[in-house]
Amino acid sequence: MPERRNTADIDQARADAEAHFWPHSQQAGNLSKESGLQLVTRGQGVWVEDGDGERWFDTLSGLWLVNIGHGRQEIADAVYKQMMALAFSPNDTVSPVTAALSAKLAEYSGDDRARVYYVSGGSEANETALKIAKNYHHLKGEPNRWKVISRRGSYHGATLACTSLGRGGPGGGSVPAEFGPLVPGNVHVAQPAPYRCHLCAGAGDCSLECAADVERAIQHEGPSTVAAVIAEPISAAAGIHVPHPGYWPKLREICDRYGVLLIGDEVITGFCRTGKMFALDHWGVKPDIRTVAKGLTSGYIPIGAAIVSGKVADTFIGADDQTFKHLITFGGNPVSCAAALANLEIMETEDLAKRSAEMGDYLFERLRTLGKHRIVGDVRGGKGLLCVLELVRDKKTREPFPKAAKLDRLAVQTMRENRMLGRAGNVIPIAPPLCITREEIDDAVNRLGRVLDTLEEKLSEYLEEG
Repeated sequence: MPERRNTADIDQARADAEAHFWPHSQQAGNLSKESGLQLVTRGQGVWVEDGDGERWFDTLSGLWLVNIGHGRQEIADAVYKQMMALAFSPNDTVSPVTAALSAKLAEYSGDDRARVYYVSGGSEANETALKIAKNYHHLKGEPNRWKVISRRGSYHGATLACTSLGRGGPGGGSVPAEFGPLVPGNVHVAQPAPYRCHLCAGAGDCSLECAADVERAIQHEGPSTVAAVIAEPISAAAGIHVPHPGYWPKLREICDRYGVLLIGDEVITGFCRTGKMFALDHWGVKPDIRTVAKGLTSGYIPIGAAIVSGKVADTFIGADDQTFKHLITFGGNPVSCAAALANLEIMETEDLAKRSAEMGDYLFERLRTLGKHRIVGDVRGGKGLLCVLELVRDKKTREPFPKAAKLDRLAVQTMRENRMLGRAGNVIPIAPPLCITREEIDDAVNRLGRVLDTLEEKLSEYLEEG
């Protein structure tokens, strides 16, 4: 097999990708530097190198997941060692690393009776959580509890059941009509989004009506029909709005009152991203089921899991008909679990939760200096390295740019001109690897400043109107 520089023949790699690779949520065949996929060959820390040797700043930690940063040798060593010992545990077996990771995650959850159900990624973790919730109520003698309440604009995964939840698509867009009909039984409620809240009087004046909307939905549907409420602690797809401090405690209280399970989707917010091991730790809330993926291995190898409270997990132990009949081929794979343990050791040893909190505060502070730009309507953050700039046509009315402005295309193009990888459009999320330094934050904010300057010039005709 030819040795590749990842790869040795860059031109051949581009040709192969243009001819045969089908990218996610993008048109195939375009590898241009201006608008297409970027061919990347290596990464280190917050930087990724392309096929021409140029360095790009990774604004989004790959896809909200490379928490420890690119290029950590420790993960490669742990994976190699486990592969040489046991790459896959046969049916009806479990490996020591899988058992050890289960104990570690239960410890993090704060429930010494918690059990961990492994899958391959975030979509499968949330799909599994939905099945567990519905199956749980069936075993408790309430088979009519099968409805799920989720928040409009949230994104919980790519399976059809997960797509049917918040109705949010990848990158914050709506679900394409071509995927219908969607799975029934999904009830959508308000998103806690202070900047664009339609329930409260205005930003910064939260009355927790968004939480009350959940209770109204449960009452309207009938509590005896509702299985679970699923929500991200801080919804990424909806624009990274940090909820009111009373929101999550109120949600926990509502679910307890009506016997509804609370599913916390920590696929993005987990593993030090927000300055805590889990984002729900900020509000002292323990969900019945916590879904995780992405940052569990920092993206080095795919993994996902549903961390299930002892109260729920114990229901599936006993007679044969209590068994949870669900199977994911790569769930609990020893190699993935070895990568996760090595990743968590790095997070603990280097205290990345504390670093995320400190660097997140500095990033938020520096990003707020960009609020002087005419098109920056809001700068949000304050919970670790999870921030966002929201771009608007009019600051006073918060009117977004019209589709005719083609902001998505212009913003991505301008980001690339400044060698920044990530997402951009009406919102520009900034969630770099947790190993970022103050100097790198300064560099990133300076680049973003240039991006905004250019966008204001390109969008001037829309700013001059009205």
